[in-house]
Amino acid sequence: MKELDGRIAFITGAASGMGRATALLMASHGATVIVSDLDEAGAKAVVDEITQAGGSGVAKALDVTSPEQITACMDSVGAQFGHLDVLYANAGTPGATGHNVSQAEYDFSVGVNLTGAYFAAQQAIPLLNKSPHTASILFTASTAGLVGSFLSPLYSMSKGGVVMLAKALALSLAPKIRVNVICPGPIDTPMLPRFWSREKQEGVEERLDSWVANDIPLKRRGRPEEIAEAALFLAGDRASFITGVALPVDGGFTAR
Repeated sequence: MKELDGRIAFITGAASGMGRATALLMASHGATVIVSDLDEAGAKAVVDEITQAGGSGVAKALDVTSPEQITACMDSVGAQFGHLDVLYANAGTPGATGHNVSQAEYDFSVGVNLTGAYFAAQQAIPLLNKSPHTASILFTASTAGLVGSFLSPLYSMSKGGVVMLAKALALSLAPKIRVNVICPGPIDTPMLPRFWSREKQEGVEERLDSWVANDIPLKRRGRPEEIAEAALFLAGDRASFITGVALPVDGGFTAR
């Protein structure tokens, strides 16, 4: 069964990692996927993968820290498709670790993680309201948005804001639009080691592996495809009575 057959899905941060995996999976389930990313070449490469597999996709260059770019991008989607069925605001950054964070680092982290999510939803809502289905907004937050991160208070703050944004929108947009947020634990993407160090340092992977072994009950890193499966479920009709949920996909980390 193709769970998103005939639907239009817009994904931010879709050129790599969890966004890429979700774009490929949603396309395989019948969605036309707008693959957006700051890395335009990467977004086009994902669309090439989708079309080679027989699916449908469109690449869009998008800097989510710019509300003006988000507005222009959504306007172009509206002109081309007329509506949206799914928005997945997935773009994120680990940002600066520790406490000595500059104003520029602060602005960038909040701009990507929270401001980008907010304005993507804001600009998508009119298109989602035109969907012939019950539409869906998804966000990527983090387990660090549910419990504190000793590595980065800034990251926890921004992702905690995303969790509250999702819950508030779930209340204000019901019943036409469902809104949920995925809270990944350690997922095996190139971004993961950056939570432990701003620079590539010797021993980062070893410290990460030790943390996973000691603090993740399932004793492994997650795979981007496992986040994609959660996103597919929440976006589609199998989750038709689910809204306002912050779903940990974290190998049991937040079960403690």
